[in-house]
Amino acid sequence: MTAPGPRTTRAGVEVGGTFTDLVAFDGQSLRVEKVSSTTAQPEAAVFDALSAAHLSLDALDDLVHGSTVATNAVLERRGARTAFVTTAGFRDLLQLQRHDRRNVYELAYRAPLPLVAREHCHEVRERMLADGTVALSLDEDDVLRRLVPALRASGCEAVAICLLNAHVAPRHEQRVSALLREHLPGVFVTASHEVAREIREYERASTTAMAAYVQPVIDRYLGGLEARLAADGFRGLLTVMQSNGGRLHAGAMRRNAVTAMYSGPAAGVIGAVHQASLSGFENLVTFDMGGTSTDVSLVQQGRPTLAAASEVDGLPVRTPVLDIVTVGAGGGSIVELDEGGMLQVGPRSSGAQPGPACYGRGGDQPTVTDAHVLSGALQPDMFLGGRMALDADAARNAFASLAERFGSTPEAVAADALKLADASIVRAIQLVSTQRGLDPRDFVLVPYGGAGPLHAASVAADLGIRTIVVPPNPGVMSAFGLLAAPVARHLARTVHRPLDASAAAILRGMRDAMREEVDASLRELGLDEAPRHTLALDLRFVGQGFEVGVEVDASVLDGADGCASAAALESLFLAAYERIYQQRLPAGRPIEVMAMRVAGLIAPASVPRLVEAPQAQARIESREVWIDGERVRTRFAPVGSLRVGEPDTGPLVLQSNTSTIVVPAGWSVFRDVHENLILRRAVS
Repeated sequence: MTAPGPRTTRAGVEVGGTFTDLVAFDGQSLRVEKVSSTTAQPEAAVFDALSAAHLSLDALDDLVHGSTVATNAVLERRGARTAFVTTAGFRDLLQLQRHDRRNVYELAYRAPLPLVAREHCHEVRERMLADGTVALSLDEDDVLRRLVPALRASGCEAVAICLLNAHVAPRHEQRVSALLREHLPGVFVTASHEVAREIREYERASTTAMAAYVQPVIDRYLGGLEARLAADGFRGLLTVMQSNGGRLHAGAMRRNAVTAMYSGPAAGVIGAVHQASLSGFENLVTFDMGGTSTDVSLVQQGRPTLAAASEVDGLPVRTPVLDIVTVGAGGGSIVELDEGGMLQVGPRSSGAQPGPACYGRGGDQPTVTDAHVLSGALQPDMFLGGRMALDADAARNAFASLAERFGSTPEAVAADALKLADASIVRAIQLVSTQRGLDPRDFVLVPYGGAGPLHAASVAADLGIRTIVVPPNPGVMSAFGLLAAPVARHLARTVHRPLDASAAAILRGMRDAMREEVDASLRELGLDEAPRHTLALDLRFVGQGFEVGVEVDASVLDGADGCASAAALESLFLAAYERIYQQRLPAGRPIEVMAMRVAGLIAPASVPRLVEAPQAQARIESREVWIDGERVRTRFAPVGSLRVGEPDTGPLVLQSNTSTIVVPAGWSVFRDVHENLILRRAVS
């Protein structure tokens, strides 16, 4: 998109389901590229993007990468052949799971399929009690005589070890790990105390199994990427985005692959938070609509919400992740009939190949992108700044059969499909806001991704949100977020003790030890800069089964008065409990601390200024667009045509190099000094 410039020092490359995005910065100028993803070989798209940006790898100091390789390995069941080892009597842990039903009215309900088949689950004779004492010593001879030959005969590539109560006392687990690593060279061994040192046996086992399942995949992927980069002259630092919103060196990520599950969506949130903060906005709903899905997250006071656990394909993962809700409504989501003959959007996607019908790559199924072409919001000669032509006839033909089915027109069915996509997005935002006791009207909407700004105004109107902040180059926000993300290490430990006057001293000692462990791990990566630490506690009323996470200022534990510290923690917990459950409870009820979470963050030395480059086809004209079932004469203009601080009003469609922004009637828009577009809805 821009001519080759001087030495480039940093680049972020994010591989999505449809497009691969690049943002590069050389200290003076910014380069932005968007190329098609290569599903079969995702690393190939990385080099396609680097080539399109005319980047010389020997001049690149820092390359940050995000991808969906780990997630796809789980979703498509293309991970390593994995074995599972646990305490005798608990072999069926992965199969039994939790006895809950996700769909209570589904008569043929089936639990999520475990990643490890039962025939590959093994036991060892040992027993550690919940207080860390040994009830039965580990039978090492049994491990060597029976377990090692069985694992060798199974041909497994990876082994997951999760022994009972190893989160409290991992001695037996450490010994089993050492024996297997010694006698099974070449096999990846993952132990639960290394990835999820927390209470709850099934969740810990599931996380360990998933970590083992994806580790060989990520190891091969990053190893191949590093090798090709080195062969092409790259001598800089390769870091990989984690699902917790921080980066990690590629070598460390190859040993901790489970943290890479949601790297792309996490990077988008980090980039959106940084860009919106420049304009003074800190309470956000981020809305990332790409080619295959939509990811939404809630940000309070400029800090993304961090969840202690998540799920992939219905399986729990007990590792920190930005609190992101995903729905299958992206630009490539297929519009089709459900089992009842009603129109639905997603979750099936056309992907990068063949993509939407309008891409002209052989796709013939109608998608959300095709619907936007029929609506007129996406003009065939203006897509991606005029660099990619769209086929409007192919889009119309894709909707023809659905239109005939409903006795309607392709344009009308396309309009209905867009409303359905909006409804899915609205519901996702409600899951991270109203369902957690927060009013979305108190937040601003930050849309990005190629399709986000197309839907932003209608989604905001449905939620009662009156302000939208569209960042420059919204279609590459995840790649930009890679450059804004800190290096991060997270630790979690089970506490499980009463919140009383003696708790502060115990928690303080635990916090200091965890901080030192975090700092040591960062120093091992060659990072000598002192990190910024964060602290969170999981608390619950005695007798409850689940906890509420509370962010805690470190000073709360540093006071000499243990009673005051306990009272402060109780106050934080009660406030969080009331916000979530809408129930105010009096102080004095017994509370227990279940877990402590400590993170160390090292921010990048600098974050580039994101700008919108001039467009190849920068013209202003008027065309018809379907809005709310009617054809409306609408102005089309490049984003650069807006002067800083001078408002304009809808109906207006603004063309970006990486996205399209719809400004309906009743909305105003202006560009601020940070290149953000600020949309405001008129008070009715």
